[in-house]
Amino acid sequence: MPTDRLIIFDTTLRDGEQAPGIALTPDEKLAIARQLAKLQVDVLEAGFAAASDGDFFGVSQIAKEVEGPVIASLARCVAEDIDRAYDAVKHANRHRIHVFQSTSPIHMERMLRMTPEEVLESVREGVKRARGHCEDVEFSPQDATRSDVDFMLESCKIAVRNGATTINIPDTVGYATPQDYVELLSRVYAEVKGGNDDIVISTHCHNDLGLAVANSLSAIDAGARQIEGAINGIGERAGNTSTEEIIMAVKTRQDRYGVEINANPAEIVNTSRLVARLTGYPIQFNKAVVGRNAFAHESGIHQHGVLRDRETYEIMDPAAIGHESMIVLGKHSGRAGFADALAKLDISLEADAFESAFQRFKELADRKVEINERELEAIVEERLHTAPEVVHMVGMDVTGGSSSTPKATVTVRRGADVETFIGEGDGMVHATFAALKQAFGIDARLLDYRVVPVTSGADAMAEINVVVQIAGESYSGRSVSTDVVEGSGHAFVEALNKVLGART
Repeated sequence: MPTDRLIIFDTTLRDGEQAPGIALTPDEKLAIARQLAKLQVDVLEAGFAAASDGDFFGVSQIAKEVEGPVIASLARCVAEDIDRAYDAVKHANRHRIHVFQSTSPIHMERMLRMTPEEVLESVREGVKRARGHCEDVEFSPQDATRSDVDFMLESCKIAVRNGATTINIPDTVGYATPQDYVELLSRVYAEVKGGNDDIVISTHCHNDLGLAVANSLSAIDAGARQIEGAINGIGERAGNTSTEEIIMAVKTRQDRYGVEINANPAEIVNTSRLVARLTGYPIQFNKAVVGRNAFAHESGIHQHGVLRDRETYEIMDPAAIGHESMIVLGKHSGRAGFADALAKLDISLEADAFESAFQRFKELADRKVEINERELEAIVEERLHTAPEVVHMVGMDVTGGSSSTPKATVTVRRGADVETFIGEGDGMVHATFAALKQAFGIDARLLDYRVVPVTSGADAMAEINVVVQIAGESYSGRSVSTDVVEGSGHAFVEALNKVLGART
């Protein structure tokens, strides 16, 4: 492949599936593989065929049914593994065997129990056997970033001499920093690839220090032209390089990386959501590119900017990857975001009504994480139908329980006068009504009282409707609130103000 092309090698179905708790069925693996083909990844590592009969079947099924990407299987530098891998991928129009062998002292001594000479011989035999099956062979010196560099480079040179076409340098335990990795990849490029255009240098970075994507991108400068990753960054321990982050980093920063990729960004969100659903690994809200909040704006300043021009706060077009930009109404939102939300609901308010609704929205947003469309409609409805206030409630405190009589203390303002009144009752709502009757000087009778949830959840907003009667006439009041008792108080105030308004 041309050296200005960056090959996207996706290992969601191999390294990604090795994350604790993930056990995909062959049909689930096939569904993800088909979606990865729509994403147009270049190489699809379908699994570790020698790991189990189920994995062999899954890799074979993908090789037979999925067209587009090169289909690869991982194998140790062991004859049985390599033969099994080939038997699984041979059905694909284009296939690859990916062999690996550990080269770090701790792996050789503690895990493999092999001498350096034995390791190099296994690389020689393993790559040679793989190349005997197919022309596309990848070699990875496992734990490369903790290996003796000269020894690791020698293993790569042996792999190339015996037919490897891709040399992958794995940061298996996420130990490297970008500077470390660039220095290492630069030596690999100079001493292993050299002037050989047929050899591709690859990265495979883990995220133990949160540097997987940074390390992988840094390697482009050192000549790497393949990056291995997994959708949503899933994988062992802290996971892998995120395939979708690599795609969008290269697409967004063409000025910086200057390499072309074949991937189709429009399928990124579909792929991410399918992987999350089938693996049971949820996408964190603040996950780059695909997270729920990746293009969500709550800050009033940010909302104002985005509504004027998306690019003020968005460096990617969310629609281009199947995502959407969201104005989230919360306590940090300003008038611009509030007005935009009303416009989307086809609600138009005069200046005074808009300001009243906005102030009520801010009061409720202080108590709720987020105000949704239904709640916004309820707030506007409440403000539009609020009676002119003769008496304004400025404070309210309600106490009581099973061992004491409920008591409500309300403070009201009538003109310039502010007074406090206390009422008792059978419950907190009854006590509030008793206190407000004193404050208004109206001996009204409660005819009807209804609480209707606007939304569900621990911080749900409710709509409270009351009907009071005095001298044979009925008056209604309405309020919306996250606090039923407080909302009841505001509904009573509206109803009693209507009584006063009828008397004038």
